[in-house]
Amino acid sequence: MTKHIIFFKKIRKKDVPLVGGKTASLGEMLSIGLPVPNGFAVTAEAYNYFINKNNLDRKIRHIIKAADLKNIHELKKAGSSVRSLIKGAAFPEDLALEILSAFRKLKSKYVATRSSATAEDLPNASFAGQHESFLNVSEKNILTRVRDCFTSLFTDRAISYREDKGFDHFKVYLTVAVQKQIFSKVSGVMFTIDPDSGHKNFTVINSSYGLGDYIVQGKVVPDEIWIFKEKCKIIDKKLGRKHIMEVRSLAGVKKKSVPKSLQTKFSISDKEAEELGRYAKLIEKHYQMPMDIEWAKGSDNKLYILQARPETVYAMKNKNIYQEFRLKQKSKVIAQGLAVGRKIASGPVVIIKDAKDIQKFSKGQILVTRKTDPDWEPIMKIAAGIITEEGGRTSHAAIVSRELGVPCIVGVPNATKRLKSNQLVTMDCTEETGKIWYGPLKFFVTERSIKDIPRTKTHILVNIGMPEEAVEVSLLPVDGVGLAREEFIISSFIGVHPLEMIKQKKEAVFVDKLAYGIAKILAAFYPRPVIVRLSDFKTNEYRTLKGGSAYEPAEENPMIGWRGASRYISKEFEPAFRLECKAFKKVIDEMGLTNIKMMVPFCRTIEEAKAVLKIVKEEKVKCSIGVMAEIPSNVILADQFSRIFDFFSIGSNDLTQLVLGLDRDNSMLAHEFNERNLAVKRMISQLIRTAHKNKTPVGICGQAPSDYPDFTKFLVECGIDSISINPDVAVQTKMLVAKLEKAL
Repeated sequence: MTKHIIFFKKIRKKDVPLVGGKTASLGEMLSIGLPVPNGFAVTAEAYNYFINKNNLDRKIRHIIKAADLKNIHELKKAGSSVRSLIKGAAFPEDLALEILSAFRKLKSKYVATRSSATAEDLPNASFAGQHESFLNVSEKNILTRVRDCFTSLFTDRAISYREDKGFDHFKVYLTVAVQKQIFSKVSGVMFTIDPDSGHKNFTVINSSYGLGDYIVQGKVVPDEIWIFKEKCKIIDKKLGRKHIMEVRSLAGVKKKSVPKSLQTKFSISDKEAEELGRYAKLIEKHYQMPMDIEWAKGSDNKLYILQARPETVYAMKNKNIYQEFRLKQKSKVIAQGLAVGRKIASGPVVIIKDAKDIQKFSKGQILVTRKTDPDWEPIMKIAAGIITEEGGRTSHAAIVSRELGVPCIVGVPNATKRLKSNQLVTMDCTEETGKIWYGPLKFFVTERSIKDIPRTKTHILVNIGMPEEAVEVSLLPVDGVGLAREEFIISSFIGVHPLEMIKQKKEAVFVDKLAYGIAKILAAFYPRPVIVRLSDFKTNEYRTLKGGSAYEPAEENPMIGWRGASRYISKEFEPAFRLECKAFKKVIDEMGLTNIKMMVPFCRTIEEAKAVLKIVKEEKVKCSIGVMAEIPSNVILADQFSRIFDFFSIGSNDLTQLVLGLDRDNSMLAHEFNERNLAVKRMISQLIRTAHKNKTPVGICGQAPSDYPDFTKFLVECGIDSISINPDVAVQTKMLVAKLEKAL
């Protein structure tokens, strides 16, 4: 070992100035017992030795300083000139011998050579994709590939990136990590936070067949697996579009089609995903910061960590500012893909299929292309938005867009054909699915400081419909979820009547899908409590599910018909209700999400309540169980319901309907529907008094507090324990409640 060559086992994270960020991290991870393939670093001193021995330093400085690097044409010319100088230079004989000797000590026929700059993988600048790496490198071409890595310090994109980030071009050196080649059956990337919201409760894994380049290059849409970090358990999975893969060949690497039988399967098992989750958790704990990690599954079926660097987008974000984008109007959705960032942007489409044509692009336009690579970065930073046909949420387009703060939608099938140049569109990235709307739609941006929001005695909770909303909404300064609706998960993720699933012997599929949907919400808010309401479909709603008409009667007024508790305990529906209980048990026992609370809707009588709880007990579900207070009998018998349930949650819509004796779905009676009617308010006040006498907490999850501040005032004055409102009014409601409590 010399000053030019250092093996990984001698390297630690303090050695960044000598071996670069990437290689320093490899040595550090090896030292804490992670499965990192062995290798060595060709150091910064080796790079400088190479440059000085060939008398290149003065020539390179002259070329770079003479060029206007903000001008794309001059940038290209300067970069090309410098690269030609380095590629034409000879390796000093002694340095060549040192590299070859170290190569032989690895006792590996093939290696990967990975560029690792000394200003790389820093919390404020990732330098992701700026420099070159090469796979499947033999002893015969190791020197050529090391020199190619040296050359990549002056790719156009690397020069442009340093210029933008304010790095001195002559104080950044290129080192090379020479690492045993893992011939990957499967490869991927994982973040120890959600890369789009910055949520810290998750590790997000992207995975595809073959070597890893196609994920970063955006040539495939990888499988996406969400791990609940606290317990290292899967809570969500999305199958990708993995039609091609990169594999080893005699010439280096080649493209190969993925067999159709594998395209429809996840590329790693659940067990392997959770093992990766444990590695990610260990890496983040060791570095004390969110991390971006590359991994591979080798031909020996073992998992390896290939690289880890700090996540750069949310590390720099002001954690006390919450920005919310929301559309004011809607039109026709032209296309959809995976949303990157949580922003909205409008502008004219410009379709560019090759990086050589990037000069056609102007600031403020929306770039539409098949995929991007680092050569596109000079225009990505001036784009209003970016849309790609290929790639997942860890592709090059996604990574760079996040760092630039530019909204991006990836994996949009046939985007270059479905969109037209100069067409005005609006990109909506406010949810996990990114939508491209026709025309320039109006939207607003709300920026809130959450630093000084006061604590309140009354818990402020939010209502959640779809699990996709939960990740973003959970970042609000709220105390948990007062209402998560199972029926949204069933209709969107399953779409089939549960009794039909039982008939098809797909009970396990129903349980798994329902459990994943519930778990996504719970994990987002963990450890804050989440109240999940059991399914509250009415018969007319259940009939719309696939196969539903065979099991549901036609009722004149489904609103006060076969729903809630009466359905669960009926001989016709009880088998389906037990599936819901099994989903709860899976979430609690297998996924470790103990912040769940079960809520029983539309429970008319004490007898119904006891029958429901008997089934729950038989299914061995252990959690707090409450009841919706939405029927006058719940209020009149509140003392008895208090002895059976752990909490009440007022459903103000149904309670109003049944107190005033009107059908809330009847448009002719809409003008009489009023939650603030004195009769309804007296029922609520009576419930709170009775429940509190029995030491049972009361919350509300109806619409009224979201719509009427004066109704919120009434609830606080009554001493309600929690108020659950729509996310868009959460912050202002919390501020209002704090003010009201202070005045009491």
